[in-house]
Amino acid sequence: MDYGCVIYGSARQSVLKKLDPIHHSALRLCSGAFRTSPVESLYVECCEPSLDYRRTMLAIHFYLKILSHPGHPFHTHKQSQLILRLQRARPSVIPSFFTRVSKFLNSFNLDSVQVVPTIKYHLTPWNSHGLNFLNPFKTFDKANTAPEIYQQLFADHREVYQNFTPIFTDGSKCSSCTSFACVFINSTLSFQLHPSCSIFTAEITAILHALSQISSGPPDNYIIYSDSLSALESMTSLNRFSHPLTINILELHDRLSTKGFTILFCWIPSHVGISGNELADNLARSATNSFNSPVPVNDVKKYVKSILRSKWQAQWDLKNTNKLQSIKRLIDCWPSLPIRKLDTVLTRLRIGHTRFTHRHLLLGEPAPLCTACQCQMTVLHILIECPRFDLQRIRCFHSSCMTLGDILHKDHHPQLFTFLRTIGFYSLI
Repeated sequence: MDYGCVIYGSARQSVLKKLDPIHHSALRLCSGAFRTSPVESLYVECCEPSLDYRRTMLAIHFYLKILSHPGHPFHTHKQSQLILRLQRARPSVIPSFFTRVSKFLNSFNLDSVQVVPTIKYHLTPWNSHGLNFLNPFKTFDKANTAPEIYQQLFADHREVYQNFTPIFTDGSKCSSCTSFACVFINSTLSFQLHPSCSIFTAEITAILHALSQISSGPPDNYIIYSDSLSALESMTSLNRFSHPLTINILELHDRLSTKGFTILFCWIPSHVGISGNELADNLARSATNSFNSPVPVNDVKKYVKSILRSKWQAQWDLKNTNKLQSIKRLIDCWPSLPIRKLDTVLTRLRIGHTRFTHRHLLLGEPAPLCTACQCQMTVLHILIECPRFDLQRIRCFHSSCMTLGDILHKDHHPQLFTFLRTIGFYSLI
């Protein structure tokens, strides 16, 4: 159903809705859920979003692909003013792909974002591509090393490299913004990036910006300090999956080397009292000026996915009357059981729709009643409430005061199926 949805996703909702029953049937087959199960429960139990969610995400991904490939036929596409006027005058007209995507981007605050272009680099496999970095702290475990020891090690390191001008870089990310900072001998710089940028991109951008600032001065010896081990390790080897800004760092470093610069890189531990690193960290957290730079495509994709996931979670939070919502509040992938029959039973219990409790909806019969309590039979009543099964609960669960979450959560109670067989409910689910 994903195939071609970038094209057919512009169809009217009444047409697209015809695909939903097929999707729901597939989810029921995969999970073993009963036929009457609510579709919201199917999505959450399978951790599989709706088709509308998928179409939105894939449409944005395709649009980002167009933006990132300068050679794409639609890279410089501008919508016809005639089509725009027609769509404004007649809202019933099926919107074009670019009109549809522009609405998505506007709602995600991505309408002005620029992406890093994808450029093919011809790498020679017989030559090494990358930069090594210094790590004078690699033999020390941070959890078992006092900050004073790290400070002394750094002081000893600076004695050896006293002829190299130090530059400290750092990146920061919170829920609302991403930023970076560079600390030089006589100046500091700090900027905010687009919120879609990852912390890795912030660390890499800080190193790249430090090199850019160096390039405007005369050749000299410099050493760039970063507390991001992953950023420095990404620079040691270059391949087609490398971060695009990492490639820019290596190219700029090569150009500076040919001009007479000597530039080293060094990893330092964070939050151990090294003054330059602490200053860079504080500046990155408090940055206010915006830095208008392109964002890697993968960062934007993850950002879009996180926003869509947050919206899905917000919708799920409102389903207070849903039976599964009381057990599974956060949308997440829970492990399935290796035995299909047991997994089906567990799924139906979590959703709250079983053959015994909800078959009457299909047959047009009255709902089954508990002969002891004279109330409707539900999963909650059978597992938790009915006093007839208190003895079996104490024997299997060692308690008669349980909740559905205690029994049916991510790691279900190990005696659940024993209890179901004991009360004769297992074969009726």
